[in-house]
Amino acid sequence: MLRVLLITPPMTQINTPYPATAYLSGFLKKHGFSVQQRDIGLDLFLKLFSQEGLIRIRELLTDKNETGTEVLSPSVRNFLKQEKRYVETVEGVVRFLQGKDSTLAYQISRKGFLPEGPRFRVVQDWAKQGDPNLDWAFGALGNHDRAKYFASLYLDDLSDVIREGVDPRFELSRYAEKLAASAPSFDPILNSLNAAPTLVDQILDEIWGETLQRENPSVIGMSLPFPGNVYAAFRMARLAKKELPQVPIILGGGYVNTELRELKDPRVFDEVDYITLDDGERPFFTLLENLKNPSQTPRYLRTFLRENNQVVLKSDSLHDIPLKDSGVPTYDGLALDNYLSLNEALNPMHRLWSDGRWNKLTLAHGCYWKKCTFCDVSLDYIGRYEPQGASLLVDRIEQLVKETGETGFHFVDEAAPPKVLVALAEELLRRGVKITWWGNIRFEKSFTPEVTQLLARSGCIAVSGGLEVASDRLLKLMEKGVTVEQVAQVSAAFTEVGILVHAYLMFGFPTQTLQETIDSLERVRQLFEAGCIQSAFWHRFSVTVHSPIGKNPARYGITIKEIPSTFAKNDLEFLDPTGCDHEALHPGLKKAVYNYMLGLGLEEDVRSWFDFPVPKAKVNRKLISQCLSQAFGEDRSPGAYYS
Repeated sequence: MLRVLLITPPMTQINTPYPATAYLSGFLKKHGFSVQQRDIGLDLFLKLFSQEGLIRIRELLTDKNETGTEVLSPSVRNFLKQEKRYVETVEGVVRFLQGKDSTLAYQISRKGFLPEGPRFRVVQDWAKQGDPNLDWAFGALGNHDRAKYFASLYLDDLSDVIREGVDPRFELSRYAEKLAASAPSFDPILNSLNAAPTLVDQILDEIWGETLQRENPSVIGMSLPFPGNVYAAFRMARLAKKELPQVPIILGGGYVNTELRELKDPRVFDEVDYITLDDGERPFFTLLENLKNPSQTPRYLRTFLRENNQVVLKSDSLHDIPLKDSGVPTYDGLALDNYLSLNEALNPMHRLWSDGRWNKLTLAHGCYWKKCTFCDVSLDYIGRYEPQGASLLVDRIEQLVKETGETGFHFVDEAAPPKVLVALAEELLRRGVKITWWGNIRFEKSFTPEVTQLLARSGCIAVSGGLEVASDRLLKLMEKGVTVEQVAQVSAAFTEVGILVHAYLMFGFPTQTLQETIDSLERVRQLFEAGCIQSAFWHRFSVTVHSPIGKNPARYGITIKEIPSTFAKNDLEFLDPTGCDHEALHPGLKKAVYNYMLGLGLEEDVRSWFDFPVPKAKVNRKLISQCLSQAFGEDRSPGAYYS
């Protein structure tokens, strides 16, 4: 029998498994295959952030310090000064964040237990001010949360040490990301593979070599969700080819689906055998069938391979697996008890991403809206919409709870369909299934106060959605299908029932002017002031090759700078004739939203957040409150909507 090993290469999250291998494992096991799955990123983290790992880091940095060949950063100097305390405390901190030593919170939250590096400067500044922000964040009784925050800063300090002193490509949630993100050539990755290994590389090689010996797979599948997984995947593939040359290696995942669709470089297939596009179940299953039956003519679905030293894409007349037949994702084989819950940011939505282990589940394939002009609507993962039934969803929820012992769920849809959410909530309540869940939505009119109340009763604790540019002109150009007024009303309805609302914000959209950006910030200020949203984050707009803007840039007034590519192609450089220096606005936008989340500066003129002159906002300072008064009446106190 074929022994399939499914891998998530370093690095993704360390608080919960990325769901791709869990979905594929569930599908393949349903069809009788022997499957094991591993999160090598978690293994790498645990090896680095251990006494043994820190001793190896210390020895390397001590040698550098003694030779004087490099100028050491403040983080590295602090580590070398306090290395004994770091070695003594690291494994206890990791155990605490894994939930295995909760009483250590009393020690960690006391000043003096943990060595403090540059990341603790914010806490030290707060202490000089009489600790008001710590009290705001954690209260008098929030000892465990305070300890988790300190422990997370401690890990961030050590991560800085590794990046600044050992390997500049390392971060907790990505590794060598810049080598792969929209990389037109495979050369930078090859050059890194051929270079002398860093200490992080060496430890990764040790972990992966031990895994290959232990599992002895017949087939290796690697999921590459992000650019920060790609270099490690190719490094692991090269070692696997050396140790087990007869074992085929298959790549797939989100990075492949968006960035490698125009792959031309045959050298990629010196390292791997196949690369599959879009949903992986049928392409992967078909490749396994080929390997099981080598005497039959092979068949393929959306699969890159090399023939006659050319990259070819092969796709026979095969159908994808319907979502309802894809099976239940399984986390069997993943060390769920070893994941860590972090609290490294006071942004409440970002905390959900890193704190706690969430079962990941999809409510529907694709997006029911699929019109946003900045989105990859031409690709299958967005363009092919297929919802699941509520009864089947709750069956799968119950099965995952039974397997993992966890009742927390993150619905990972691009935008959760309102009809599916309503049906799911009703089915959860009908069966008496108690879960805690959150996910991404569009700010649809259908999320009425009655609907948000239903979702809250079913266990919804948070939603995130795209407010984007907070400008009705630009929202229309985006074909977003919402208005600022609609966002205010919908977000208010969620807030009134105790559901956290996070707004995705975007700046630098084609033809967006400086005035429109300032006006957008004013609307965001008012949404925070009115209590409609509690969390937000600004993203710099980028054009992707698969979006309507990327396919027809002239319609949006921009010019694309063409760069020849034989490897990855996704983000496109463009020229916006407005000439606005959007990047110069980013620090002020970021600073404003951070303070708004703390309840600070809400009465200030939005111009005060910038270090250079910007125009006065033209937006009525009572716009949002007037909008809410018209929709819900004058009394907006909590519960007033449900009198």
